[in-house]
Amino acid sequence: MSYDLAISEKVDKKFSKLSKKNKKQLKIINKKIQEILTNPYHFKPLRGDLKGARRIHIDKSFVLVYEIDEKNKLVKILDYDHHDNIY
Repeated sequence: MSYDLAISEKVDKKFSKLSKKNKKQLKIINKKIQEILTNPYHFKPLRGDLKGARRIHIDKSFVLVYEIDEKNKLVKILDYDHHDNIY
């Protein structure tokens, strides 16, 4: 079953900046988001402060953090940043 997508305002701003600076990276992100929407439980669950969220790597250094709202069949993109800034 497919899920709907919600993107936080903070991440939406980051994606807007990225669309001007690095279209290749944004294309990779869009592909990864489609993978998440197809099977959101496939990717690694997080622990600690980010418990309840999951993550997927974008290239080698960046991470996209999301959570799943099973009741509403919704994937919420919470954050996107360099690995060192997320953790």
